[in-house]
Amino acid sequence: MNRFYNPVHTVAEAGCFNRLPEILEKMEPDNRRILVLAWSQKALEHVVFSQLQHAEQPFDMRTVVFEASNPTVEQLFQLYQETKDFSPDVIVAIGGGSVMDIGKSLCCLYGKELPDEDALRALIQSKEYGRPAARWIGVPTTAGTGSEVTCWATIWDPCKDAKRSVEHHGNYAYAALVDSQLTEGMPLSLAVSSALDAAAHAIESYWAKRTNCVSRALALQAVRLIMGHLEGLLSGASEARDAMAQGSMLAGLAFSNTKTTACHSISYPLTMHFHIPHGAAVSMLLAPVLQMNASFVEGMPELLNALGVTNAGLLKERISSFLLRSGQPAALRDWGVKQEDLPHLAELGLTKGRADNNPAEITPETIKTILESIY
Repeated sequence: MNRFYNPVHTVAEAGCFNRLPEILEKMEPDNRRILVLAWSQKALEHVVFSQLQHAEQPFDMRTVVFEASNPTVEQLFQLYQETKDFSPDVIVAIGGGSVMDIGKSLCCLYGKELPDEDALRALIQSKEYGRPAARWIGVPTTAGTGSEVTCWATIWDPCKDAKRSVEHHGNYAYAALVDSQLTEGMPLSLAVSSALDAAAHAIESYWAKRTNCVSRALALQAVRLIMGHLEGLLSGASEARDAMAQGSMLAGLAFSNTKTTACHSISYPLTMHFHIPHGAAVSMLLAPVLQMNASFVEGMPELLNALGVTNAGLLKERISSFLLRSGQPAALRDWGVKQEDLPHLAELGLTKGRADNNPAEITPETIKTILESIY
């Protein structure tokens, strides 16, 4: 069905985080209770929080620092326990995808009786959240996930060998403040892996079974911005940060309607079991999956042009170069994966809603071949 929907009030410009008090007032929260979930204590030192506390009608604000990557069921349950009695009207999630995943998940959990982690797992599995009890605002401090404009969250469950998704169509952010100034100081490896994750979102949205004409247009522009400024990102050019922030947001808008495909599906166990950063894991898979999908994708010449390559082999070389120059391995063996691990990883690489959204059919056998090609 060729339609596009995304209700997030999105502001993308340097310095736009300063508009947070204005946006919170427009939301008119009933009890003025705000939970600020931030990636570090440093993020909470921004002058905007002093403004919130000293407003004519001060907000009742609680702050929580969440520093972990790839949040687990256990971590989500702990934060739910710590904050459920505060019962915020609004969650302001400031950080990368992990912080926003926790923030948007909590919106779906408040008001539920969850005595233990298994009850949380059951709720996530059933998807019976009802209307989210809180609204949220996304403030990305990395340029990669696009999580500020999607309505789902990834929660990891390694003890159950599973990757879970908290999703509800009513859980889009009220607003996204995409401020490239907040990405300053990111380590180069994180900046590059985040950018490549955003590129993957756009590329996979372009060829997904659920794609539509608006998503495809957004995806192509995102790919052009990201792939056209990665050299600048590696050299420290300030304009590259703006391009990455905008490209990540556009890619997020694109895949907010389409979801991702085989690259993400295959990458999940690589991150869960070998702690390969998500952006690095998914980017290594782009070239072999592109080669597999090529004959099934309408508009492949336009996509290759946006990528700045003419074939999958050149894409592999280009992505490997970006990873290596940012201090990251570009092959599975260099991340500690053993050859004998590949069959099990291939079995785990079929994620419902991602693998079956890929234009070419994938099986454990095809996944194993793909993993061998990047080993």
